[in-house]
Amino acid sequence: MTATVQLYIDGAWRDGHGNRTLDVVDPATGQKHGAVAVAGIEDLEDACAAAAKGFRQWRATSAYERCKLMRKAAALIRERLEDIAPLLTREQGKPMAQARQEVESSADILDWFAEEGRRVYGRIIPSRVPDVTLTVRREPVGPVAAFSPWNFPLAQAARKIGAAIGSGCSIILKGPEETPAALARIVAALGDAGIPAGVVNLVYGVPSQISGFLIPHPVIRKVSFTGSTAVGKELASLAGAHMKRVTMELGGHSPTIVFEDANLELAAKLLTGFKFRNAGQVCTSPTRILVHEKVYGAFKDNLVAHARALKVGSGFEADVDMGPLANPRRVQAMESLTQDAVDVGGAVATGGRRIGNQGNFFEPTILENVPRSARIMNDEPFGPIMMMQPFADFDAMIAEANRLPYGLAAYAYTRSASTAAKVSEAVESGMVSINHHGLGLPETPFGGVKDSGYGSEGGSEAMEAYLVSKFVTHSTVD
Repeated sequence: MTATVQLYIDGAWRDGHGNRTLDVVDPATGQKHGAVAVAGIEDLEDACAAAAKGFRQWRATSAYERCKLMRKAAALIRERLEDIAPLLTREQGKPMAQARQEVESSADILDWFAEEGRRVYGRIIPSRVPDVTLTVRREPVGPVAAFSPWNFPLAQAARKIGAAIGSGCSIILKGPEETPAALARIVAALGDAGIPAGVVNLVYGVPSQISGFLIPHPVIRKVSFTGSTAVGKELASLAGAHMKRVTMELGGHSPTIVFEDANLELAAKLLTGFKFRNAGQVCTSPTRILVHEKVYGAFKDNLVAHARALKVGSGFEADVDMGPLANPRRVQAMESLTQDAVDVGGAVATGGRRIGNQGNFFEPTILENVPRSARIMNDEPFGPIMMMQPFADFDAMIAEANRLPYGLAAYAYTRSASTAAKVSEAVESGMVSINHHGLGLPETPFGGVKDSGYGSEGGSEAMEAYLVSKFVTHSTVD
């Protein structure tokens, strides 16, 4: 059993006041394998004081020096990959290959924001009169309260940390209690690289208590949240009541459109791999697969064959394609959503059942002909289930793709440049990927529209919410 994961406040690892802890459970076995400290109000107040102090020092540090320290942290994370990745697999369940990829991605994200922070430029505005200069300065907004999810606990945290400290802000990160140890190693690398005490703080505990304390706190000037739409709306409302800037990366229900002229083999192979990575627990996961009626049968057979070929098991087993779901609640949700779909007239093309009686394993599942009244056609499944349905008319297909209040990601497969342009314009989504699944790079925007949130967690756009524009006008006349 691993040791209790502590809080990281003002450059020191410590237990929470009251010494409360929460169990950490291995999703592949259902057995406890560790614990995490719970932050109380005293700890959160200390974290706010530390973030305020850290911000004063960090904002005065040159962008060049900030970049050096962030890149050193990224290098340390890469050096420690084989120490961090197994912790992630043990806590979250994803196969080791995917865990290693996430560790590497976290380092890449820090590297990218380190360099982007060196390129935060202001501007000089041409003056209307002589002897007056008009300048726009770009300055860090202040200490940040960030909330990262359990599905990608390292990469999502790195996005928030990277954008914040790359901009010159300090941050208090509320990490996921289900997956604390791997994230603690990422934060440790930042401290070991020389990031000053108070600039990065890490807390765990009761989510509602932490958000209810941090968001209204006068020290906090910016909020970043990744999670469900329901919780995101509550936190955005709270932040709005206190005039705090907000970035919200929320749920999705991604349509995937397979046109008549698509490369069906490529589409089935790529779609299967992308859908069932991380056991489908991905906000951008393809869910509603809309297939042209002329190729529906052939594509269905291809997709089902690929899904059935996936190896499901512990993330530590060799050649495993899909690990367990993160917790028993997700398995219960998959069973309930599948049964509801069948009850209202849908059919199971493959899968649809939990695997074994130990751990949180569920079969890669494809449903078809599921009525719109089914819960899974309206609620984000966040698991290894996708639904297929045929279409004949472009406009009707677009209406279905845009029917839900979500708008995070959408996908399409077509050989036609004209069709690709037409669908990318018509779909209401923050991100559209055509003939591949190319989302989530550090240098590209990452965010949604409608109930999927607002703001970006990637690309140069991610820096905007962490910076304020200060206009300075100066007359040189004596």
